Amino acid sequence: MPTLSSLASKGLAPEGATAAVYLDYAATAPLHPAARRAVNAGQLLVGNPSSGHGAGRAAAEALDRARRSIALLLGVMPSEVVLTSGGSEANTMALWGTFAARRFSGHLVTTSIEHSAILENARALAQLGVEVTIVDPNPSGHVDAAAIARAMRPDTLLVSVMHANNETGAIQPINQIAAVTSGAGVALHVDAVHTAGKLSLATVRASLMSVSAHKFGGPRGVGALAVRHGHRLLPLVRGGSQENGRRAGTENVPGAMGMAAAADVCLARMSMSYRLRMRELRERLLLGLAGAGGVRSNVTEPVLAETVSVRFDGVRADTLADVLDMQGIYVSTGSACHAGHDSVSHVLTAQGIDDDAARSTVRFSLGPDVSETDVDRVVSATTRAVERLRRIAGGKRGLR
Repeated sequence: MPTLSSLASKGLAPEGATAAVYLDYAATAPLHPAARRAVNAGQLLVGNPSSGHGAGRAAAEALDRARRSIALLLGVMPSEVVLTSGGSEANTMALWGTFAARRFSGHLVTTSIEHSAILENARALAQLGVEVTIVDPNPSGHVDAAAIARAMRPDTLLVSVMHANNETGAIQPINQIAAVTSGAGVALHVDAVHTAGKLSLATVRASLMSVSAHKFGGPRGVGALAVRHGHRLLPLVRGGSQENGRRAGTENVPGAMGMAAAADVCLARMSMSYRLRMRELRERLLLGLAGAGGVRSNVTEPVLAETVSVRFDGVRADTLADVLDMQGIYVSTGSACHAGHDSVSHVLTAQGIDDDAARSTVRFSLGPDVSETDVDRVVSATTRAVERLRRIAGGKRGLR
């Protein structure tokens, strides 16, 4: 893999100091100022929410207010919100809590494009005796509800499908899948980590739903699992009776307050005009990148406007990402090639995309602070870098 110094020697270093352009919102969103203020205010609350004195009551009231805002974002009742340390814990709680309540028997259906927080837990549950069926997507990156229906069995307890894929942005037919599961009396878990704060969750009909604050402008280290009334779930963390007995431990009040503040911002911002603006930015980016030639999208509609997953023929994505990084443009690759790892994305592999194409994939993920000027700068820098990297690669082939 080329080093940054070798890239600089080939004329790929930044041309001058410019402000950074952050296009990695899918990895984590910048902390919103309102969330930062809320976290700071929460740090001043000295009481434990479980304490009966005034300081404890103040903390409990702040926690209740935060829970109500988080519940609005999820489209559930406040009593159905279980605060967690993030999306991975929420996903783990959904799967393990459901099957622990059934002595690790029964059948789980999930998909091959899920986040590793689902797939690794599914593998672990399989070792304990849970039957697991993994459904593949079609080449467009979407899972067919009919495929989920075919995978279900009389002993299926839970179906777990993400709302939108974190790598490609492919929006899954959740309501169609919900119709299949509810008709069979099977619980549905939706990993909504990638869509919370972007798409409305109020219409998602699921027994369980996971979100993570840092994906929509809240602080890191806090998330939530919505558990609909009637779904049986055993706690993973035992001890106290916090979270209605579903997760023990003193609550992260500052984190919950920060998450709630970010949720309030997202709910106020979530409008048709905002969605249209994000769609226009996406189209501007795609149209501009097409100018480099040999650019292919990894997904078709329906897709989350904020996520652009494309591959550049003849270019290693990790090298391109490093070049852009040197110019203050932050994006992600579609394969785990950094830090000496050369394995390709399991999501792209599941779609039938070959290894070379997967290693050429870059994910540009947009957010509310990205401007048209930012997009134009990214297009210009990416186009120049792709052209130079192809010339370099062509020159190397000519020497052989």
